[in-house]
Amino acid sequence: MNKYLLSLIAFSVFTNISLAEDMEEVVVTSSLVGSSETTNPLYVIDGDEINDDVTTSLGDAIDSYLGVSIADYGSAVGQPIIRGMSGPRVKILKNGMVNRDVSGLGADHLNDLDLNNIEQIEIVKGPSSLLYANGTIGGIINVVDDCVAPKDFENPEVYIAFENQSVNDGDTKAVNYKNNLNGFNVNVGYKESKFGNYEVPNEAIIHDEDEDHNDEDLGYLENSDYATEASKFGISKTGDWGYVGFSIDNLKSVYGIPFHGEEHDEPEDPNAEPEEHEEERIFSTTDSESFTIKGLYNLNGDLIKSISYTYRDSDYSLIEAHAEEEGHDENEEEPHEEHEPTLFKTDATEYGAILDMSNDNITQKFVFNYVDEDSSIVGEEAFMNPASNEELTLGYYISKDLESFNIDFGMRLDQIDRTGSVTDKDLVTAPPSETIDFYNIDDSTNSFAVSLGRELTDTVNMNIGYASVERLPTVIELFMNGPHMATGRLETGNPNLKSETSNNFDITFNYESGEYYGYASFYINDVDNYITLMDEDDDHAEEEGHDEDDHADDEDDHGHGNLIHADYVQEDAEFDGYEIEFGRTMSLASGELTLSFGRDVVNAKFADGHNVPRINPARNVYSLSYKQDDIVFKLSMKDVDKQNDIGEGETATEAYQMLDTRLTKTYDLSGSKLKVSLFGRNLLDEVARNHASFVKNEVPLPGRNYGIKFNLTY
Repeated sequence: MNKYLLSLIAFSVFTNISLAEDMEEVVVTSSLVGSSETTNPLYVIDGDEINDDVTTSLGDAIDSYLGVSIADYGSAVGQPIIRGMSGPRVKILKNGMVNRDVSGLGADHLNDLDLNNIEQIEIVKGPSSLLYANGTIGGIINVVDDCVAPKDFENPEVYIAFENQSVNDGDTKAVNYKNNLNGFNVNVGYKESKFGNYEVPNEAIIHDEDEDHNDEDLGYLENSDYATEASKFGISKTGDWGYVGFSIDNLKSVYGIPFHGEEHDEPEDPNAEPEEHEEERIFSTTDSESFTIKGLYNLNGDLIKSISYTYRDSDYSLIEAHAEEEGHDENEEEPHEEHEPTLFKTDATEYGAILDMSNDNITQKFVFNYVDEDSSIVGEEAFMNPASNEELTLGYYISKDLESFNIDFGMRLDQIDRTGSVTDKDLVTAPPSETIDFYNIDDSTNSFAVSLGRELTDTVNMNIGYASVERLPTVIELFMNGPHMATGRLETGNPNLKSETSNNFDITFNYESGEYYGYASFYINDVDNYITLMDEDDDHAEEEGHDEDDHADDEDDHGHGNLIHADYVQEDAEFDGYEIEFGRTMSLASGELTLSFGRDVVNAKFADGHNVPRINPARNVYSLSYKQDDIVFKLSMKDVDKQNDIGEGETATEAYQMLDTRLTKTYDLSGSKLKVSLFGRNLLDEVARNHASFVKNEVPLPGRNYGIKFNLTY
C-alpha cells in the first residue's frame, strides 16, 4: 500500500508541473500508449530486416540485439530472454495485445506468431514495459502488422517470397495482398515453411559414457524438423471519425522434439546391461486461431480526445505425441510401449480500451483491460490440473515536456484471480488413493514507472528510469505437480507462493556527433521473492520436509525414475548488467559504411550468493554494414564468452563465435521491386550451445547454413 501511495504522490506532483508543449510521439505508433520516453530503452526492428533475412523463430530473429537472448529447444522454439529475465517475466505481444498461446506451459513449446510481411518488432527492455502488460519485469516483444489497417492503403500491393536454406534443406513460400476495395482496406496473407532435421558440426552431439556408438555420427540432429502453415485475413474502414476492422489469424505447425527426458526406469540389477530402447519420434502439433476487433473513435472533446478499443477471442492447442520410427518391426516379440498423446490448450477472451485525454499541454491516457483465460493439460503428461485466470487492469499514463527535460510517469493496478487444484496421491494404500486440493488465488498488484530525460549537451542525452513492478505467480508456478519431460524433471508448484516485486533502476546515455555514435545503458534490478525452479538436493529435501522414500515411490509409480525432482521456490535475487555500443558511419565510394562494436553483460545472484541458473554469458557483437543505392551488405560476429557463473546442478558452457552475413540486391522491374538476398549463418561451423536452454547438451545450435531468398513486391 505504501508503494501505491508513492505512485499517487508522484502523479500529483507531475500533473501540477506547467508545460511548454506536447511531447512528440515517436516510433511506437501501434503500441498501447504511444509515448516512447516511458519505454526507454527501446529497439525497433524494421519489418524489412525480418522479411529480407532467413526465416527462423521469433527469438532467433532478435537474438543479436543487445540485452536480448533466447532459450531454444530446437529450431522451432526460441523463447526470448531480456536482461536475464525469461518466461512469464517477458510478454510476447501482437499489435499491443498479449499473445496467449501455450508457450508458458512448457520449455519445448513455441511462440505461436507469424512473422510474414510484418511492419516492425518492438523490444522494450525493463519493467517500464508495464505500460503494455502486467508482470513484465523483464520487458515485452511486440510484433506489429497492419492486418487491421488504421489508414487507407494508397496503392494495391502484392508481396511474394521464396526461400531455401541448406542446413535443414528447408524452403519457405509466402504471399500477401493489400488493397483498398470500395473504401475497405483488405489484407490477406499466407505462408508455408518446411524444414528437415538440421545439420550440426562434427562432435556436437554428446553421448553418454554407457552408450555404445560403433556407428558414426549422423551429422544432423534427429527430430529437429519443423513445418508451419499460417494464414491471415483483415479488413478495416477508415474516416475522419477514426477506423474499425477485424482480423482472423490461423497458424498450424508440426515440429519434432529433439530431447524428451529419460522415461525408462533404472534396472533392478545394478550389474545388468543397459536396456535397449526402441527409437521413437516425439513431436508436437499446434493449431491456433484468433479473432480480433480493433478500432479508434475520435471524440475531439474537451476531456476525451479519442477512444481506442480492442476485442480478441483466441484458441491455442498443442498435441504432443509419440510415434514409432520407420523400420520398427511390428512382429517383434517384445511389445512396443504405447504413449497416450498430451493435449495442451488455452482459451482466452480479452477486452481493452484506451482513453486519450491529451491536450495542448499534456499527453495522458487511461487504460482499461480485462482477460478471461482457461488452461488445461489432458493426457499422459498432464502435469497440471485445469486452471483459470482472470485479470482486470486499470492504468494511467502521463508525459510532459519541459524546457530542460521531459518526464514520463505511469501506474497500473491489476486485480488477478487464479483458480486451480493440486492432486495428491497416497501411494502406500492399495489401490492408491488421491485427494484434490482446490485453490483460489485472488490478489491485486500495483506498479509504477517514472523516467526523466535530459539533453546534457548538443551531442549527449541521458535518461534515468525507476520502476517498481509486481508479478503474481503463474498457474504453472502455483499448481504444477508431475513429470515434465521437456525439462527432464518432476516439478512441484507451490500455491503459497507470494508475488514477485521488481525494483529496477536504469540509466542510459546516447551520443551522436557527425560520423560517430554511441549508446550505454546500466541497470540494477532487485527482485523480492524471485520465483525459480530449483533442483532438490538432500539438504533441500530435508528443509522442505520431503520424504525421499515418498519421492522414490512416486517416481516408480509414474515410470520416471531418472527425472530430477524440482520445486518452485522463492528467494530474493539481484540482476545487474549493462549494454554498450559505439560505432562510426562514413562515406565510402558512392555508399555508406558503418562499423560498430557492442557488448552486453548480465549478472544474477540470489541473496545467499548462489548464481541464478540459465543466465546467458556476456557477448561481444562486431558488425559491418555497407549500403549503396540498391545494395545492402551486412557482416556480424557474435563472440559469446564461456559461462562459468553457473547455478546449482548446472554445467559450464564453452565459448563460441557465430559469424553471419547477408547480401541484398534490389531490382526495379517497371514499377515492381525484386529483392534477392543471399545469407549465411554460422559460417565458421562452430559447435555452439545455448546456456539458457534446458537441453543445451543434447540440442546444440545448427551448423553452417546458407541460402537464398526472393521477395517480389508489385
